[in-house]
Amino acid sequence: MSETGQKENHQFATDNAKLLKLMIHSLYSNKEIFLRELVSNAADAADKLRFNALSNADLYEGDGDLRVRVSCDKDNNTLTISDNGIGMTHDQIIDHLGTIAKSGTAEFFSQLSGDQASDSQLIGQFGVGFYSAFIVADSVTVRSRAAGVDASEGVEWTSAGEGEFTTAKISKTNRGTDIILHLKEEEQEYADDWRLKSIVTKYSDHISVSVEMLTPAVPGVEAVAEVKDDEDNVTVPAADAVAEVPAKWEPVNKATALWTREKSEVSDDEYKEFYKHVSHDFGDPLVWEHNKVEGKTEYTSLLYIPSKAPFDMHNREKQHGLKLFVQRVFIMDDAEQFMPTYLRFVKGLLDSNDLPLNVSREILQDNKITQAIRKGCTKRVLKMLEKLGKKDKEQYQSFWNEFGQVLKEGPAEDQGNKEQVANLLRFASTEHDTAVQSVSIPEYVARMKEGQEKIYYVVADSFEAAKNSPHLEVFRKKGIEVLLMSDRIDEWLVSHLTEVDGKQLQSVTRGGLDLGDMEDEESKQAQEKLEQEFDSVVTRIKTSLAGKVKDVKLSQRLTDSPACIVADEHDMSSQMMKLMQSVGQEVPDALPIFEINAEHELVKHVANETDDEKFNQWTQVLFEQAMLAERGSLKDPASFVARLNKLMLSLTK
Repeated sequence: MSETGQKENHQFATDNAKLLKLMIHSLYSNKEIFLRELVSNAADAADKLRFNALSNADLYEGDGDLRVRVSCDKDNNTLTISDNGIGMTHDQIIDHLGTIAKSGTAEFFSQLSGDQASDSQLIGQFGVGFYSAFIVADSVTVRSRAAGVDASEGVEWTSAGEGEFTTAKISKTNRGTDIILHLKEEEQEYADDWRLKSIVTKYSDHISVSVEMLTPAVPGVEAVAEVKDDEDNVTVPAADAVAEVPAKWEPVNKATALWTREKSEVSDDEYKEFYKHVSHDFGDPLVWEHNKVEGKTEYTSLLYIPSKAPFDMHNREKQHGLKLFVQRVFIMDDAEQFMPTYLRFVKGLLDSNDLPLNVSREILQDNKITQAIRKGCTKRVLKMLEKLGKKDKEQYQSFWNEFGQVLKEGPAEDQGNKEQVANLLRFASTEHDTAVQSVSIPEYVARMKEGQEKIYYVVADSFEAAKNSPHLEVFRKKGIEVLLMSDRIDEWLVSHLTEVDGKQLQSVTRGGLDLGDMEDEESKQAQEKLEQEFDSVVTRIKTSLAGKVKDVKLSQRLTDSPACIVADEHDMSSQMMKLMQSVGQEVPDALPIFEINAEHELVKHVANETDDEKFNQWTQVLFEQAMLAERGSLKDPASFVARLNKLMLSLTK
């Protein structure tokens, strides 16, 4: 191997250099995982060559025995991880090793807390496995040649992990990649064969590619016998003399695809380590399911629910999906066709016996086998979550806190499983004085009052706004539970989730409130009497607010507040308006319905006001207060303040 080209100097991006230093510091307490990451990457390179060679067998270059080799040199204090996989070109090595993160770095940094344990979890999810080499190395040299290109097209990458790296063109006879770690003085333990073997066995036993280490040569034993030659009078070696046993490469892992083994043969620790291999997450998974499906469609799935959400989980455009194998041959990463977008947090793999080995993303898109597997895997994940929710509420709450907002996308995306997804959702409610979303719809239904036919909810900008909404007053008075929703996606959710298990979902902020059989006859008669008494007042308020409201009504929902606004049954809600405006959508101009509480002292004061100007001012203040409480802002707050000040001053005279 020789250098044939001039060295080129390159700079890491500022954020990447910062991330590299932070990662080395955060992961140092579990530094041996660097070897797991490098071996895992090498195994991936072998898998990718096997797939590409399906259409071009020449890529094997006469060597189809794929492997990863780990060796060390105590004298020079180096550790080398080599593979004969797909290899990299000059441009690929700059792209893959010169940029730690292609996008989202700023968002990643914004989520760092300063707590080393939690930050190391985020760093693991960020996918910086190769750079973990710098935890134990002063510098790293990478030599690579892509399969199928000339030996002169090799490339060498070197860096001390301090913001810059160099590349040079080299001649490399064998394809694949060699990563040479120049170990720090205090990390000499990683130049020891026994230490390395224990780490490989611990973390990489499940990898289907053979991981090999060099067995040292054994000196020969020369057994000399005292045999005299009668003619020459000399001694000669006995016939059983043992020759020297040369060093040789031997596998140190099982090299059997874990998912092909029986579940009873795989330990929990093996499942956890395999998760880290397929997901590049440093933490343990929350739960997993390993299943073999036989019948019209045959496949094996190994599906994991992570413990922590990645920093970019809410980016629906980010690549996601499962590793796809066909007849144990790796085909692709991130096969998104097998899992709906709202389950994009699921990690794992599929191994199909029915798909062709030359399958592409385009073929997968409209393939009946794909659709059958997707349906089966989706059902499997939902059942896994349902089981977790029933078995361990604390663990399910942990899952919900991490992934709940993404799961709320489900009812809109997956009509076929809408009800099953709905039963997995969790909400805050008036039953608990906390913002924790822990109430399921089945639990709510089980607590419904006698005669209650609907599931009531309120959507607001925050938990506090939802909890203190004036629309809840009559529900609190009657002891009726209301779901409190304050996530940005909630209004979108309820627009697609109108019914669950035969129970209609009803917003308490909509007009025409109907409490059904829970409304007693006495209350109905009292309401009718008030409507007659306040008929002229209502007409007067309508005139005052002409052009600003669709209608004015006496409220059945208010007990403490003087007034509120509600949306007509067929109009867009306030929260949906805000949601659409936030994404730049035009919002139709829908006037609200203004409801007044006839029993409130302030409303009575307004009703008795004979001065038309003051009546109009009081009406405007009541209306703008209601708008402020419901929508959080006013088009002209200065006029509202001036009007309110004028009325307060008039009361002091």
